[in-house]
Amino acid sequence: MTDPNQELLDHVGVTRLQQAYADLATRRAWGELDQLFLPDSRIVIAVGGGDTLEFTGPDPFGAFVGPSVDQFDFFEFVILNTRIETAFGGDADAAAARMWMAELRQFADSGRWSVAYGLYQDVYHRVDGRWWFARRDYQSLARTSLDGPRALEHFPFPQQYNF
Repeated sequence: MTDPNQELLDHVGVTRLQQAYADLATRRAWGELDQLFLPDSRIVIAVGGGDTLEFTGPDPFGAFVGPSVDQFDFFEFVILNTRIETAFGGDADAAAARMWMAELRQFADSGRWSVAYGLYQDVYHRVDGRWWFARRDYQSLARTSLDGPRALEHFPFPQQYNF
């Protein structure tokens, strides 16, 4: 039987980590990724069109995402909803989550506004009492098209973690 107080504390700890990432991304503070991601964390990004990129650790991920976001004059990362499973896989120091999100952004070159929707599926590990990203899988779900502000591209729905 799980301790409901510990489950609540773990849920809050993971939620705070997710919120810290959203804050970091909105501020474009990619140099702070090492404060949230374990050095050997695995990050998999499946962008629209089927391309998949993989990174190990926060520095290579930051080197990719920073320039990608630089094309926007305005960028805000918004968490829409999350579902967190504590004691993931029976490990009291592991958790997993689905985090549904949106990016609000304005292109620097054209001033055009865009919204991207996606799903992060994460695995977290507690190390020395603190939660960290251990694995992050991102899948684009939809985004406004470059063909016009009312066009929306949809992408295949991802396989989901089993919890």
